[in-house]
Amino acid sequence: MSDFILGVDLDGVCGDHAEAFRRVVAQERGIDLSSLPPQETWDFTEWEMDRDEFERLHRLAVVKHRMFRTMPVIPGAAESLWRLSDAGVWIRLITHRLYTNWGHAVAVADTVEWLDQHSIPYRDLCFLGDKPQVEADAYIDDAPHNIEALRSSGAAAVVFSQRYNSEVDGPRASGWSEVEDWVLSLMAASGHTVQPTIPLGLDRSKGPKGNLR
Repeated sequence: MSDFILGVDLDGVCGDHAEAFRRVVAQERGIDLSSLPPQETWDFTEWEMDRDEFERLHRLAVVKHRMFRTMPVIPGAAESLWRLSDAGVWIRLITHRLYTNWGHAVAVADTVEWLDQHSIPYRDLCFLGDKPQVEADAYIDDAPHNIEALRSSGAAAVVFSQRYNSEVDGPRASGWSEVEDWVLSLMAASGHTVQPTIPLGLDRSKGPKGNLR
């Protein structure tokens, strides 16, 4: 049987995009961070931001502030992905980060640097917006429109819970331990062998990052 491929989103799933962008918006506007509430809507309406303003500030976040290099990691992401990789899951990272004109080189370089910095394992790294094209066995994503597109294509997709996706139907995961449980259950139900995991504390520095193995 072929590998079980898990399509993993980055922003809002592995990295705390909302908090990283919030810090940039506060700095660029010259206001205190506490004056910006946490992101509640997908299009940042709570920050009085239209599409043009979002694109302007997001470009500054990527190119000037190097947000993709400094973004906080979501707790448990690296550890859970290592355990899933040890169990036989093929980690395929999928992100739509190349929408900032003239910032592609920075976005790609900072993404790879961030993944290395936080020891997040992966075998493939895909930069694209149309996620069903990736043809994974299952997906984890936070964006409502991505979940809708994936499920419409017949794909299994779990919602990584965030404030802005609370109205999206389950299955849902409130954290990475729940993602693990969902993926392993799906693997077993589909007939894939779940491999024993490497005990905690062993060196994983030469794991399935890029083409290292």
